[in-house]
Amino acid sequence: MAYLRAAAVLTAFSCICIVVYGAPSTAANPYTPLWLYNGSWRVMRSNLPAGSKPDDLHNDCALVGKYFACQQTINGETGALLVFVPANEPGHYYTQNIRLDGIASGRGNLLIEGNRWTYTSSWNQGGGTSTYYKTVNIFTGKDRIHFEQYESKNNRDWKMTSSGDEARVSSGKRR
Repeated sequence: MAYLRAAAVLTAFSCICIVVYGAPSTAANPYTPLWLYNGSWRVMRSNLPAGSKPDDLHNDCALVGKYFACQQTINGETGALLVFVPANEPGHYYTQNIRLDGIASGRGNLLIEGNRWTYTSSWNQGGGTSTYYKTVNIFTGKDRIHFEQYESKNNRDWKMTSSGDEARVSSGKRR
């Protein structure tokens, strides 16, 4: 059960936390908005029972060559390495989650449009069946995010599966 909760939290966080309020990615330095992801966050998911404790997320980020990566720690346990690579268009990134056992989730996309950041990905289940995922982050300042997560079987009709809010606790150091 703890693994499932950690996996759900990791999935949410890998799509939630990039923290810049309307900061555009520039062709000169597309990594600038991603640096604000660095640091610690308090996350309260709206679908938790009343009185539940918020989750603590810490992102330890670094730029390595052309890769921007953040190790995510959730409630004191290492979650995954989240990797970002700028795509060909400003504000568009390819993303990848890599777990401690070396398994990667498959390429996703991030599109930054002002204070709205949208992550999309899919999971091919075989036999022509896929599940599509979308997380929308709405920034209400550079230290606060409202997130909504969705799933779809056809990439058109979306069902909300989770939502919540994040607040920055502290900024991290650049490395």
